[in-house]
Amino acid sequence: MAESTIWWLATGLAVAVELVTGTFYLLMLAIGLAAAAVAAHLGASLTVQVTVAAVIGGGAVLACHLVRSRRPKSAPAQSNRNVNLDIGESVQVDAWNADGTATVKYRGAAWTVVPAPGSAQDAGMHRVREVVGNRLVVERI
Repeated sequence: MAESTIWWLATGLAVAVELVTGTFYLLMLAIGLAAAAVAAHLGASLTVQVTVAAVIGGGAVLACHLVRSRRPKSAPAQSNRNVNLDIGESVQVDAWNADGTATVKYRGAAWTVVPAPGSAQDAGMHRVREVVGNRLVVERI
């Protein structure tokens, strides 16, 4: 079996394992394996093929890691508007209970709301800051 065929099989195996596990870094290593297969097609020695696989695959992993580490961190799911569309919506709080909660009508159902840390417990319009379990954490508008 030709060396290039072995590299292509390794590339296919790496892509298949990446699809099963969802490890994006493995896809970057597959790029290095494909580059080694191309080097084999061009007649490079085994040492050059392994070096090409290591440099290209390792460089792709490093570049991917650097790009991902420089992205801003997203908010946790409970307070991320992209995950939970209730974040940022307004609710009317008529009165607060003695235990620091209130019940509001929101989306056709009764919801328990709690004030966000540092937010006043005044009656009036409040904005949903996050959803914790089945409670809305609100802040005064």
